[in-house]
Amino acid sequence: MLKRLYNWTLEKAGHHHASRWLFGISFAESSFFPIPPDVLLGPMCLAKPRSAFRYAFICTLASVLGALLGYAIGLFLFDTLGKAILNTYGLLEQFDAFAARFNEQGWLIVLLAGFTPLPFKVITIAAGATKMPLYILVIASIISRSARFYLEAALLWKFGEPMKRAIDQNFALITTIVGTLGVGGFVAVKYLV
Repeated sequence: MLKRLYNWTLEKAGHHHASRWLFGISFAESSFFPIPPDVLLGPMCLAKPRSAFRYAFICTLASVLGALLGYAIGLFLFDTLGKAILNTYGLLEQFDAFAARFNEQGWLIVLLAGFTPLPFKVITIAAGATKMPLYILVIASIISRSARFYLEAALLWKFGEPMKRAIDQNFALITTIVGTLGVGGFVAVKYLV
């Protein structure tokens, strides 16, 4: 089933509306949506390598704008929507202890979460809930998200066809590794929180 989803995604990645989907997923993932934009960015870069850096820009811009929504959720809607999102990820109980330490190292946490599989939405909501200075969130988000998406785009632009062949040949192993990294990101946030 995952192989079919991969092929379907690769097919849709070349579609003329793919950039809109990429923007929407990148925006939503920074504030509430569980699926990272890399799921679409990778196949889009493989389908159209010449557009890889444009796609990285779309991901970065949308992700930073989505971080602002996450911040607003934490700042204005924490008791309703923010807590519900944190509870979905099983992080609500540990949040008070995390919030007490967050602003001391918040910029570093935003940098790490923006670049790694840590769930970025949890960090953007925490930034708003703890009233982190907005400029710190924006700068750290721009640095980390652009580093992540441009690095991915550069690798796919440079090694796209060999990577596509490697994915096709080792699909089960790669999805297992990516899934493990994703789960590991949520586990890491539990320990950070």
